[in-house]
Amino acid sequence: MNGPKSRSEERQGELSLAEQAYRAIRDRLIMLDIRPGAPINEDQLSQSLGFGRTPVREALKRLQYERLIATFPRRGTFATEVNITDLAHISEVRRQLEPMAAAQAARRATAADRARLTELLRELESAGEQGRSPDDLMRLDLAVHRAIYAATHNPYLEDTLVAYDNLATRVWCLFVDRLPGMAGHIGEHGPLLRTITAADPDKAAELARSHVEGFERAIREAI
Repeated sequence: MNGPKSRSEERQGELSLAEQAYRAIRDRLIMLDIRPGAPINEDQLSQSLGFGRTPVREALKRLQYERLIATFPRRGTFATEVNITDLAHISEVRRQLEPMAAAQAARRATAADRARLTELLRELESAGEQGRSPDDLMRLDLAVHRAIYAATHNPYLEDTLVAYDNLATRVWCLFVDRLPGMAGHIGEHGPLLRTITAADPDKAAELARSHVEGFERAIREAI
């Protein structure tokens, strides 16, 4: 007899196959498990992920729209290159929207949102003690950002920021070996999470803006 499903398994079960395929391929692209410039093969992805070709094809359409893959006539489909010149454009958008999202999360977070943010705060606090790998830290950073965006309860703002955070994370992954202070950068989320759960929108916006600016500065210093 099978035991009870975990919460993550239950959530996965509620998602369509296309959504599951999208998230799996997206995260491979974000974390550079699929390297920039690498060819994208539908059949190989279907086999490695255990999905049929139809959900994979639907996922790839979304990923092309989000600038994570690109299709060229007579050449095929490839993971997009990580172009450092894009960092200024990405940061320009995030400097405006990240503070707005943090402030709205502080205003609108439900009890369930606050519980999730508190759970992530505890994970952040223990991350330094556990000496987690850069890959684990990066995934924790993504989880924190996505939880804050979800707490805005504005699906348009959430989708926009997830897309830009994904692009920013690819830049970060490219230079991770030159960023020894990564744990400290991720640790900056601690005060932000506390401020959001304390329902202080002005302070949350200020901390979010500082975090984005610090990220861009750290990447430029690493180049």
